[in-house]
This record gives sequence, C-alpha cells and structure tokens, in this order.
Amino acid sequence: MTEEPRRAAPPRALIVDDEPQILMIMQFALETAGFAIVTANDGARAWELFSCGDFDVVVLDLMIPSVGGLALTERIRAVSDVPIMMITALSEESDRVRGLQIGADDYMTKPFSPREFALRAQALVRRWRGRPTTSIVNGALTVDIVRHRVLLDGRLIEMPATETHFLEALALHMGRSVSYRDLLNQVWATHETNGGKDMIKMTAYRVRQALGDEGRTYVRSLRGVGYTMPILPQER
Repeated sequence: MTEEPRRAAPPRALIVDDEPQILMIMQFALETAGFAIVTANDGARAWELFSCGDFDVVVLDLMIPSVGGLALTERIRAVSDVPIMMITALSEESDRVRGLQIGADDYMTKPFSPREFALRAQALVRRWRGRPTTSIVNGALTVDIVRHRVLLDGRLIEMPATETHFLEALALHMGRSVSYRDLLNQVWATHETNGGKDMIKMTAYRVRQALGDEGRTYVRSLRGVGYTMPILPQER
C-alpha cells in the first residue's frame, strides 16, 4: 500500500460546454486562477478525456450534446469522487436538483461572475486535495480506495460500484483469504448468508470479465472459503 500525496500544483480542470463563448470565459477564469485546463464540447468527448486523465475538478453544462450533463455526472460518480460543478440556466431547476442528488458538488446559474466561478472551483479543489489518497498497487493493478477507481497498466477499468467495492475488499486484504461472510459484510453491508455465496460468485465473475486476461490473476477463488488477491511483483 502506498500513500500518494496530492499534486501541489497546478490543479487540473475538465470543462465541458458546447457554447464557445461560455467555454472561453470559464477557461480564462480558471487559467487566471492557476488551473491547467482541458476542454470538451460534448459529453462523449468529455468522458473519453476523463477516463484517461486525472482531474481535480470537472465543470460541466447540463445541456451538452451526445452524452448529457446528468448522464455524464452519473458516469463520473460511478468511478470517482472528483468534485463536479454544474453550470445551468435558471429554467433548469429540476435538473439542477437531480444533479445534486446524483453527486454533483456545486452549481452556478448563467449568467455568472467569472471571479466567483473561479473562487468556488478553487474551494472545491482545496477540499478535494485535502483528503488523503490511498492507492493499493499490486503488479499492474492499481486500486484507488478514496476515488473508487481501478486501473490496469494505467488504463481506467470501468466497473459498477459493487464490483469496485468487491475488488477493494480483496485489495485491502491482499495476500490473505477473505471469507464469503466477510465479503458480504464489507461489500453489501449484510450478514445475511442466504443466497449470498451465489451473489459473490457472480460479482467475482463480472470483476474477472472487466479485468480481461488478468482477471483470474487478481481474483482467485478459495473453494469453500471465499476469495483472495495474491501479492504480485511490481515489475511485470
């Protein structure tokens, strides 16, 4: 297990908006505040950039093409706790409430003050960077316990939350067996064992599928006991 300190500077922001003028205003405001900026004008491109990047804050307009702002927020929240700021119109109150419910951290309505926008983005980053980051590295696999992300050979592996929590439970006990009962407690927060073993086996299968050829390397079954993640050398 290794402790990775937050980068000192500059914070990185992903800004997503299909209105060039608004995008330019937000980019200028954050660059003036010392941010490094990556931009996208639709949700599909934003998700592509997010999946292969490392950001301290995501700023997105709700009304973006391809993949909408709410859907993009849900995708990001499935794999990361990075701060998300929504940009909305006054008429989009219900969408704004929905966005906050599914995990957005803040919002601003158009028109907005670029200075206030930058200050609020900085506040989100301060809270984000102030949190401890604990990543477990095992061979080519990295399990980020705080951000709930899984990377294999540096590539982000998309997994639903349950599968991610399952892999985290194994990583936290790397080299040791984790019983079916303990997995039920740690992943599903239950001690109810009726049908639990089959549920665990199906989750393990899906994790292996997500990891591809390396699946059985990192998720090994122990007949009648549970599962384990063996310790692998860092250089492979």
